Amino acid sequence: MGKAGVLLATVATTVLVSGCHMFEVACPAIAQASGVSVTVAASYAPAVKALHVKACQEGVCRENDLTLVAGSISVDLGCEPAVPPDVPRRGFPGPDVPEQDGRGPDRPCSATASPDGTKRGMLMLDVLTESPIDVTATGTSIDGSPLPARTLRFTPRGDYPFGQPCGRFISASVVLDEAGLRQDR
Repeated sequence: MGKAGVLLATVATTVLVSGCHMFEVACPAIAQASGVSVTVAASYAPAVKALHVKACQEGVCRENDLTLVAGSISVDLGCEPAVPPDVPRRGFPGPDVPEQDGRGPDRPCSATASPDGTKRGMLMLDVLTESPIDVTATGTSIDGSPLPARTLRFTPRGDYPFGQPCGRFISASVVLDEAGLRQDR
């Protein structure tokens, strides 16, 4: 094999080996909270004064009165406009070609929280798995009368919101409305 063949073999080997290298992935430094998230629907929230939730999974039960807080949604306030091409980009990192819609990784964007009429609470658990879980909600209405007991059996959901290298997150979320409990998304 001549010099060209050796060079070609070396380049091919380098490309193949470097293509198999596992690069580090930056994962967010957040921990998963094990618990059942409860949202009281906006249509039912005005009738709910207090809420008590019990959750049982794999023979272990936990129950507590929930602290209900006003729910909210995120409202996009937009991004700063792109810098026109004829303006010097001093202090603006990134490419010299602005994005079509003014958005991009080098554009400051913002959002704000807006009340959505719901109430939200969380029942903390020691451990949450992907095994079926039974959740029962009881409580008191605004006029002091008891709310009907509502029970739901469902399977918590597991997902990799930050990619597989960052670990699996398990969530258990329910919505309470006039009809009862249902699993959220």
